[in-house]
Amino acid sequence: MKTLRALAGALLVLVAFGIATAKLPAPPPMTDAQKAAAEEKKTKDAAAADLAKQQQARAEDRVAARYIAEQKAKGVTITPQTGPAATAATGTTPAAAAPVTIGPPKAAGTAAPAKQ
Repeated sequence: MKTLRALAGALLVLVAFGIATAKLPAPPPMTDAQKAAAEEKKTKDAAAADLAKQQQARAEDRVAARYIAEQKAKGVTITPQTGPAATAATGTTPAAAAPVTIGPPKAAGTAAPAKQ
């Protein structure tokens, strides 16, 4: 009985949604002025996004330079690692550039027992 009520409720919601959307008028066509304004807004948004990306990169560079300087003052040598963008420019993948070994290092001359 509960399943029948749930199905009836779902059907009622679908019918009401269909009637409501059928009564909505079609959106008016865009005029040439509106199209030009939309294109200008799109251009401005792209320029703002590019500016934000450049500011983010400069901020990251400042933070990295400050960290390296602080570590250098402590006597620790820091070698900056390249990110995905730098490895894409060189054509290498991070996996090919530096192989990753997981687990504790094995002592020289010891081998794992063979399973039979």
